[in-house]
Amino acid sequence: MTLEQEKNPWLAAEVRFDKAAATLGLDDGMRKVLKKPAREMTVNIPVMLDDGRLEVFTGYRVQHSVARGPGKGGIRYAPDVNLDEVRALASWMTWKCAVVNIPYGGAKGGVICSPTLMSDGELERLTRRYTSGIMDMIGPDQDIPAPDINTNERVMAWIMDTYSMHARQATTAVVTGKPMELGGSLGRREATGRGCMIVTMEALKKFRLTPETTKVVIQGFGNVGGMAAQLMAERGFRIIAIIEYDGAIYNAEGLDIQALMDHRKETGSINDFAGGEAIDKAEAMFLQCDVLIPAATENVVTSQNAERLNCKILCEGANGPTTAVADGILAEKGIFVIPDILANAGGVTVSYFEWVQDRQGYFWNEKLVNERLEDIMVQSFASVAKWGETRKVDNRTAAYMLALDRVASAIRLRGIYA
Repeated sequence: MTLEQEKNPWLAAEVRFDKAAATLGLDDGMRKVLKKPAREMTVNIPVMLDDGRLEVFTGYRVQHSVARGPGKGGIRYAPDVNLDEVRALASWMTWKCAVVNIPYGGAKGGVICSPTLMSDGELERLTRRYTSGIMDMIGPDQDIPAPDINTNERVMAWIMDTYSMHARQATTAVVTGKPMELGGSLGRREATGRGCMIVTMEALKKFRLTPETTKVVIQGFGNVGGMAAQLMAERGFRIIAIIEYDGAIYNAEGLDIQALMDHRKETGSINDFAGGEAIDKAEAMFLQCDVLIPAATENVVTSQNAERLNCKILCEGANGPTTAVADGILAEKGIFVIPDILANAGGVTVSYFEWVQDRQGYFWNEKLVNERLEDIMVQSFASVAKWGETRKVDNRTAAYMLALDRVASAIRLRGIYA
């Protein structure tokens, strides 16, 4: 397999699916049903740019499965969005929702664009036209989008408003990750990073480590990595390195995360931070540490570098940070992997809480949100660990087996409509 093929997210999703399905003993018919997306849509999005030019963008929405409930998944804006990536992410959402046992299926969306080069007005027009294009696929009982790469609360507000205008009523539950004023949930912004912290705390028990004796390296300092760093530092973890797209900062005694956040806010970068030394960003991932959290993009741990990882625990804050080929290398090294479909499921879990609150019209305080998130993450970690121990498989295969079993069970109970 070439490195390009190895980094194809849809091929990686298939490899992991096939391994789990075979170990689980799923029949061929069920494998076919679970593997293929239920529905895909490609839309061409004409947008009038600020300079008067008319440009046409391409957008996608994929529903992988709605067997256990409405589709759920983010929308990303990026120049390298492609249908295979969206398919893979939609399937991961199916398994992620099943692992944490919330009543959703998996979906994902994306638009091929360069959002950093677009004005706010252009982004709003793009978002509203994309929303109208996928209108038949989304809805509180059909498919509930959320923020992802290069989308945020404001984009969700535009989607919610566009949908509501067509529905002729305010429909807050059509998206999650919204501003608080439009039905957002307390604790949502921190949820993915908090989930990473919670499952890492559970993993420490297996190594008889405490936060105070645990050295952590985090790749990515955005919403997931930054929140994980902040919350873990508050619990006493020693965050020795932060890696970003433009550099890396190291301090063997532990970085002052709040000071680093303040520095980044002031300067726009983690570089030149007085509380740490600059190190090569490509080499920082291979520092000796107890926990490595890749929390940025896909395909950062590959067959080319997995052998060099020097951690005990790999907690996947990003979606698909490890290629399928690298899985075997990590297993041989004895690295305890907390797979993405468990590790970063805190975000979709609190998105579920937001959807529930919107539909009830009754909102919870942040303490209750965080307590319920911790309950689900701890229980889900235990379920995955139990599957792995009883069936003698690695954590990723265990998580996939648990997810496939839950989705397959739902399909068997529902039957096949003919």
